[in-house]
Amino acid sequence: MTRALRSCLTILAFIVATLATAPAKADSLASFLPDITPSELAPGADAFGPVRDDVKVAPVLKGNKTIAWAFLTSDFVGTTGYSGKPIHVVAAIDADAVLTGVKLVKHSEPIVLIGIPNSKMVKLTEGYAGLDLKAEAASGGDAHDLDIISGATVTIMVIDDSLVRAGIKVSRAMGLGGLSPVQADGPKREIDMAKEDVSDWLTLSGDGSVRRLTLDIGQINAAFEETGNKQAIKRPEPGEPGDTFIDMHMAIVSVPSIGKSLLGAAEYNNLIEWLEPGEQALLVLGRGAYSFKGSGYVRGGIFDRIQLIQGDNAVRFFDRQQRRLGEVAADGAPSFVELDIFKIPADAEFDPAEPFRLQLLAQRAVGAVEKIFLTFDLGYKLPEKYLLPVAAPTVIEDATSEAAAKSALWQRIWKDKTVEIGILGVMLLVLTGVFFFQFQVTMNARAFYWFRIGYLSFTLVFLGWYANAQLSVVNLMALAGSLRSGFTWDAFLLDPLVFIQWFAIAAALLFWGRGAYCGWLCPFGALQELLNKAARALKIPQWTLPWGLHERLWPLKYMIFLGLFGLSMVSIQMAETYAEIEPFKTAIILKFVREWPFVIFAVSLLVAGLFVERFYCRYLCPLGGALAIPARIRMFDWLRRYKECGSPCQTCANECPVQAIHPTGEINPNECVDCLHCQVLYQSESKCPVVIKQLKRRAKVGSADLKMPLGEPPANHPNAKSKAS
Repeated sequence: MTRALRSCLTILAFIVATLATAPAKADSLASFLPDITPSELAPGADAFGPVRDDVKVAPVLKGNKTIAWAFLTSDFVGTTGYSGKPIHVVAAIDADAVLTGVKLVKHSEPIVLIGIPNSKMVKLTEGYAGLDLKAEAASGGDAHDLDIISGATVTIMVIDDSLVRAGIKVSRAMGLGGLSPVQADGPKREIDMAKEDVSDWLTLSGDGSVRRLTLDIGQINAAFEETGNKQAIKRPEPGEPGDTFIDMHMAIVSVPSIGKSLLGAAEYNNLIEWLEPGEQALLVLGRGAYSFKGSGYVRGGIFDRIQLIQGDNAVRFFDRQQRRLGEVAADGAPSFVELDIFKIPADAEFDPAEPFRLQLLAQRAVGAVEKIFLTFDLGYKLPEKYLLPVAAPTVIEDATSEAAAKSALWQRIWKDKTVEIGILGVMLLVLTGVFFFQFQVTMNARAFYWFRIGYLSFTLVFLGWYANAQLSVVNLMALAGSLRSGFTWDAFLLDPLVFIQWFAIAAALLFWGRGAYCGWLCPFGALQELLNKAARALKIPQWTLPWGLHERLWPLKYMIFLGLFGLSMVSIQMAETYAEIEPFKTAIILKFVREWPFVIFAVSLLVAGLFVERFYCRYLCPLGGALAIPARIRMFDWLRRYKECGSPCQTCANECPVQAIHPTGEINPNECVDCLHCQVLYQSESKCPVVIKQLKRRAKVGSADLKMPLGEPPANHPNAKSKAS
């Protein structure tokens, strides 16, 4: 078995080395067009012309006549999605500035992993055919209804934004539909950086330096009633009509006078140090029942409830572009629940001297996972007193450092996760103590049993269902892909709980093998064991597989892992699809709220675990197989054994929950989950023959002492008195 694994690993290493040296194919319009049928982008089209040099578009031909122009959205606007990678969409636009066809050609969004079929995304994207970009340009991108797929809000909003903005840019560049490049009306304005007057809240609110949007419960309920959606009407926002739904305020705090007034001198100086040349900052304040931040940003994503819109451009904010503010410094300012500063990047084409609006996305659940959305705009125009006319436009160098931005992103996420990180740190500290002092911990069998039940329950509820920090073989495939394309730590630091667990596992493999994770920190493993404990309490019969069959089923998980790993070298998307053999996403991440085939698969594995403890862990888990491969490198054998173990005693082998002990007495570190049950038995006065034999020997010695003549007890007896007394 060991030789076979070594051979497989050698072959995989050769494949990785070969693929790592292969040149990467750049994503471009020219690279995607060969895989698209022209008629998919324009009805009746039969060919594509060459991509133009001046504007990155390709003519869509019918015969020899150009009937539309094809373009790639990522060539014109930023299309970074939830995954941190671009979402590539190819679209075609006709002479009247109407989209004739749209094709989602490539993305790295984790929609498959969260249970949304890719076909649903493709269908929604293709639905943008017929969109009139003239109307979008006139309305600022709001002339159409935004169709949101629950669970993929960020992805859909990025696709929508990129299609509209890129389409308008192409239309203006090509002069389609009568659109032309935007011309400035009058002299360009710039901020008066020398003006640093400090004002109170009343002044700032009165002169328009701070703008406000207020909605009460009655207004938001009335707005959803106007949609005609019966489900939305049945679920009104709770509270009195006059209660505050949201009270949102906004100001540009990169303007010195406004920034020093609202932030205070010290915080304003910190802001200036944070901003790179050409960047601006927006302060958004909120209170009421509704949060303008939502929860989409928590795991390193995008703030999907707000976006800044100026002309044809829209800006969405990532975690790395946000900072929290402790309090408003301006005298007379009310208190707020949410105080956040958002950085507007230099490449967003944002002009603080021109009017803009902050759009709020209000949502309402209309089902278990379905929601509908409404948008509300908070307009803003910087007061004239902060502006100066300039003779010529200033060219701003985009000095944004990508490395610094990524570093700021993961640091911000870690700061937001301080409490969760602290709890995980305590869990790891307790587990380390258990392993180092396992002999003392397992002395009392009943106390240790309930300690383990409690620890596994906390792992399931906190790490699994609450924090969604379930590790997966997909993490290892992503690591392999990163090593091929140029490894950086930033992508792995975006999820602190997952990163810390992998770091702890790397250390644990040197000391204890894979059992530290599989036996204690895996939420799905904990779910299996807890359900099996309940099954035993209900007298459900337990099946023990014959040793020969059990030993032959072990290799399955290794074969599954090696197959997935090899497949990931060819296509990471395909490997992620087949990685659904892990039921973690269904049972832990989505809590069984998913399509029925996935639920049936996960439930079937749990049902099997009622009869064969940790059935999935033993035979099918590719992550367990991946961790077991390096388990042999551990430096210590912590589990105590007697020379009688295995010959003749079979107590531990018979009671091992995962049958990791050979009939000859050896513990297989590749299969052991370090549950420490064998260490409980090692000290058991009722089950371990060696301990029982020792107790009998001591009892005989004690009885011999009792047969001594009456008088003083022997000197070594507990009741003996010293002669001095």
